[in-house]
Amino acid sequence: MSAQSSTSSLTALQKTPIAIIGMSALFAKAKNLQEYWENILGKVNGITEVPESAWNLEDYYDPDPKAPDKTYGKWGGFLPKIDFDPLEFGLPPDTLEALDSAHLLGLVMAKQALEDAGYNQGKEFNRETTGVILGGSGLWKSITPLTSRLQYPLWKKICQKSGLSQEQTDKIIENMKAAYVPWQENSFPGMLPNVVAGRITNRFDLGGTNCVVDAACASSLSALKMAISELIEGRCDMMLTGGFDTDNSILNYMCFSKTPAFSKKDCLNPFDATSDGMMVGEGLGMLVIKRLEDAERDGNRIYAVIKGIGTASDGRFKSIYAPRPEGQVRALRRAYQEAGFSPATLGLVEAHGTGTPAGDFCEFTALNEVFSENNPEKQTIALGSVKSQIGHTKAAAGAASLIKTTLALHHKILPATINITEPNPKFKIEDSPFYLNTETRPWLPKGETPRRAGVSSFGFGGTDYHVVLEEYTPKLPQGENRIHHRPQSILLWGQNPEELRQTCQKALEQLQSLQGSQVYIELQNQSKSAQLPLKVARVGFVATSLAEAIKLLQAAVKQLQKQPQAEAWEHPQGIYYRKTGLLLEGKVVALFPGQGSQYLNMGREIALNCPEIETAYQKLDTLRAKAGLTPLSAGVFPIPTFNEVDEKRQTSLLQRTENAQPAIGAFSVGLYKTLQKTGFKPNFVAGHSFGELTALWAAGVFTDDDYYYLIQARGQAMAAPKGATPQGAMLAVTGKVSQIAQWVEGMANVQIANYNAPEQVVLSGLASEIATIEKILSSQGYQVTPLPVSAAFHTSLVRHASQPFGKALDQVTFHAPQLPVYANVTAAPYPKDLSGMRQLLEAQLLNSVQFVQQIENIYAQGGYCFVEIGPRQILTNLVKQILGDRPHLAIALNPSRQKDSDVQLSQGVMQLRVLGLPLNDPENAALTVKNSSSKRKGMILKLNATNYISDKTKALIGAALQPDSPAEIEPSVDSQTVESKCEEVKGSENEEILASIPSVNPYPSDSQPLSEEIPTLNLSIVSRDQTVTMTMNNAISNNINPLLQAFYQYQQSLAKVHEEYIKHQSQSFQSVLQLLKQKEMTAVAQIDELSTPAAASENSKFDRQNSEVSSVSFPDPTPFKSEPQPLRTPEPQPLNTAPQPLPTPEPEPVHISPIVNYLEPRQPIAAISTPEPVSEVSEPSLDSIQDDALSQALLEVVSEKTGYPTEMLELEMDLEADLGIDSIKRVEIMGSLQEAFSGLPKLSPEALAEKRTLAHIVQYLREKMMVTEKKIA
Repeated sequence: MSAQSSTSSLTALQKTPIAIIGMSALFAKAKNLQEYWENILGKVNGITEVPESAWNLEDYYDPDPKAPDKTYGKWGGFLPKIDFDPLEFGLPPDTLEALDSAHLLGLVMAKQALEDAGYNQGKEFNRETTGVILGGSGLWKSITPLTSRLQYPLWKKICQKSGLSQEQTDKIIENMKAAYVPWQENSFPGMLPNVVAGRITNRFDLGGTNCVVDAACASSLSALKMAISELIEGRCDMMLTGGFDTDNSILNYMCFSKTPAFSKKDCLNPFDATSDGMMVGEGLGMLVIKRLEDAERDGNRIYAVIKGIGTASDGRFKSIYAPRPEGQVRALRRAYQEAGFSPATLGLVEAHGTGTPAGDFCEFTALNEVFSENNPEKQTIALGSVKSQIGHTKAAAGAASLIKTTLALHHKILPATINITEPNPKFKIEDSPFYLNTETRPWLPKGETPRRAGVSSFGFGGTDYHVVLEEYTPKLPQGENRIHHRPQSILLWGQNPEELRQTCQKALEQLQSLQGSQVYIELQNQSKSAQLPLKVARVGFVATSLAEAIKLLQAAVKQLQKQPQAEAWEHPQGIYYRKTGLLLEGKVVALFPGQGSQYLNMGREIALNCPEIETAYQKLDTLRAKAGLTPLSAGVFPIPTFNEVDEKRQTSLLQRTENAQPAIGAFSVGLYKTLQKTGFKPNFVAGHSFGELTALWAAGVFTDDDYYYLIQARGQAMAAPKGATPQGAMLAVTGKVSQIAQWVEGMANVQIANYNAPEQVVLSGLASEIATIEKILSSQGYQVTPLPVSAAFHTSLVRHASQPFGKALDQVTFHAPQLPVYANVTAAPYPKDLSGMRQLLEAQLLNSVQFVQQIENIYAQGGYCFVEIGPRQILTNLVKQILGDRPHLAIALNPSRQKDSDVQLSQGVMQLRVLGLPLNDPENAALTVKNSSSKRKGMILKLNATNYISDKTKALIGAALQPDSPAEIEPSVDSQTVESKCEEVKGSENEEILASIPSVNPYPSDSQPLSEEIPTLNLSIVSRDQTVTMTMNNAISNNINPLLQAFYQYQQSLAKVHEEYIKHQSQSFQSVLQLLKQKEMTAVAQIDELSTPAAASENSKFDRQNSEVSSVSFPDPTPFKSEPQPLRTPEPQPLNTAPQPLPTPEPEPVHISPIVNYLEPRQPIAAISTPEPVSEVSEPSLDSIQDDALSQALLEVVSEKTGYPTEMLELEMDLEADLGIDSIKRVEIMGSLQEAFSGLPKLSPEALAEKRTLAHIVQYLREKMMVTEKKIA
């Protein structure tokens, strides 16, 4: 076959693989890509009850799935709040509430994905050939309120049919309409899914294809398929793809409740025996993709490579909604045909896995059929679903799975699926290629085959997608690109203990401040490479979070106060202190453990983060594959089990000599190499039994490859011969050695194999005689422990191992040791001649281990600080027993089998640093502090998936909910019932009211001017209005008078809510009065206007309507911060124009002085003198209009027309790019400005269109004014 014909037979993706170079993520409990991945690794459950910001459980929840108009689902995955700056994306604040949150969050995710790909503001790319194709479904949570607002004809008919007057009907209808965000010019595009992509291309100036595709729950992978086609066919050079779904509205819940598909439990557990349904989630995930050759050419970081994608439809089936295995099988086979390799080569499949019994069974059936073809292996492929952690994110589900799998390949980690207690027995998974991966584990490759993974996504209507990924192997070595954090070390110091205590106290206070997160990162960075003079006092610890750091620092401060003169102490929580460091030069000993220290998953967490350990196991896996043996890594990191029988079987397998010794060796080597990166350099090395081989390697006697070969050969040689019954056994005995030796003398085939400690030895010999002496010594009161070994090591009974191990030694090259290596047999350093070294090492198999004398001799030569490098702390404890009360230090780097091994490693290094060793932190990658400040001001809003609503609209809604005059309504309801309801509001929720202002569901808003905190709106009170409204609609035709009275009484209970709302406007009035003082002429006019504010009028009206509510005494609201806060309300008004009236009854005049008096004691400010009333204000002449006044007026008009606070506006801002002000809005702004300054020259729309910034407009106006003045002159 010619090269040309061979190339023509390749599929499109084989010819043009696609690289994933950037990603962003926003899912439940994850604000960004890093948090998303860390949550996956940490097995964080993001499922929570429905928050009030989504909808009210009291209104819609009923555990009965058959309850009409109710949902039995109340759990799901909900987005956290993130910062959103409208100015950054050129969106006027007044337009935000017309846009679905997917539009706003989509911009943030697009920016983060491009930045993650390396394309931030400082790096350009070809925008002309960059496109955006996303997956998304209908934005129903935006459509629903707009549609609901249009139901007023029906409301009108019901009200009229119920006997209400035209006036009453109109008032009710207007109030009900006011409860929804009004229609505006942005409403239509704001509800369209496709505009999410269009908005991104608009803002980032991208010229490629942009669209949004809908394939239901497979939308994200459908978008990926189209984006790949754009690249392969050459229409684009880079694509932004992925999916979004921000709709966990009540409509969404109702849809899945009536299907029905929801689980009745509080967790989602796909493929589990108890799975009973799914849970919905919100999320956005985006990926930046390129042709692989282009990504390599441009030097992009490549997360993974897309090798195949298969699509299919289910065809005709019993139901369009029911999943069909045949359709999924088609998609799977097409994907691997395109990839060009067998699915059996995969190590991970990220399933659709929704948790519905029928769906999971259908999917597993399809997977098993395809992956079992020509594949006899069982349980070698991990199966999981991220939905167990974040819920089913519908249109974004494929993106969530694809990002998870891409990061798994990039980090070489098999992520866990949570909430699984037992696999569904219907699957018979033990007879399939799959296993459910419930633990986060290192991902070792299958021989020479690169790591590969598959991702599935299926949608309503029988649409099936499967994507095949492969790890990227860089052509050139790359640094660590890990995005998750390892445990972080904190090291603090002072000239003396008191100064150290003060330093710790100050650090604690800073960590507990609003800047705590930034301070935490700064402390970590300064601790990484800090080299302390020996004379300073120091304290150190390791934390995995800010909260833990605060807790540990509190304990450190307390201990420093208790023991100010102590030389050293160690806190049980892992805090290490010394008054001064120790000079340890020439005194450091590295110890390596032997067989018996191994345990399942030893060093698992270190292996997730340290490539040195993964490399060691990979080398041994390759060696064993050549010998026809199972991978060593599969024994050390076995597949998760669900019963004790399987776990015991795995433990027994690892204890076998041929597995235990190379497993310990690989871990010890990886740990030692990791420690070396911190700067660790021992002065002596020694090992126990098998560990002596590792000690020789550490001293430079063997190369890495020779060492791996020898530890594999030694384990094989010392294992019991095949087919032979193990005859040897070993027994640990605690007691006086001299007395134990007397008992051993009477046993012909038993001898002391290990002299471990002054009162501990290990006996080795024939199994029958070991059993006999065990009974004898136990009866004499000795503590005896049989060891889990398969032979009588260090006796003549393992002579069968001597010859094969000797042959293995002949195959390697010995080098002169670079450090003193103390031998087990002689307790002295190894000889320098290579022949003598070989003979001594071979003799070690048959001779006893003189460990006590070894340690004594090392100590005599200056060894002082003993560091155990390997699993557990067996040797550390032996050293402590041997040296007793003599001054020494003994530290294990992996002391516990139960605790996080990576935390333990960092703690061990911290102990050494506190002692005085000049080491760096194991986490050498510096953490970056994201500086939120920019060169220009910003308006920071807190957004999640709930649509944004402005404070101005909230005020309108609040006004619509105020009660009408009691004279208009006939009271006829049960007064006892109404009174109890009012007491509920007045009682337990009083405190909540004072701490927050109510918001109206479903449009909560959390705006935060600049970066300051503001009161959070409490939805629990106003949300009851939904219940009242529903009741009114259902009962109005039966008895109108009781209904209206109930509504009236409910409105009374809201009076004090409004009163508190008025109080929170005080800061706004304060700022206005300050502004008025600075501009007397304008101030006079505005004070007249403010003398009858609508909101104050309403407050006055409450007093007349209901004395009980209005007379409730309120404690002072939360005190204002010492520094004035940027204002959010009311919106600044154009000069010399009256504020727009609220849709409420005609206000009555209220003098402003009481408001001023109310403000004064709550926020100290400069005294404000009230100007004398002026009946008329003359228009300013052209001469009197100064640049500053003109500029300020322009800023105020722009603020009023766009919603941007004046304090964040700058004259140099671009009208369109920065502020989103189009040509129509410019004309409106100029019209308002000319109303304020009638002498301004009129500008044509064409002239305005040429002005790019606010400063340009001011300059142009001034020039025109100067021309006019000259003409007049």
